[in-house]
Amino acid sequence: MKLLSTRARAELWKLQASVRAAAEERNKVLRVLMHGRGVLMPNAQHELWMEFSWADQEYRFSVLQLAAFCERHAERTIS
Repeated sequence: MKLLSTRARAELWKLQASVRAAAEERNKVLRVLMHGRGVLMPNAQHELWMEFSWADQEYRFSVLQLAAFCERHAERTIS
């Protein structure tokens, strides 16, 4: 197992923080959406769904960036 350089570790920490922040935002919007499901008017529900969709896309993009980083820095040899 090789160690990451200081620059690569900094990038990894930044990507991990991005995933955590995106997950928190996504979960927050999802909670609001679930609690307001039976109370909100259809237009408001639609707006919340749109906001959730955006937050979900941000989360997925952050995860994909982290996965790409892991692929770039994975060991290429199999023991």
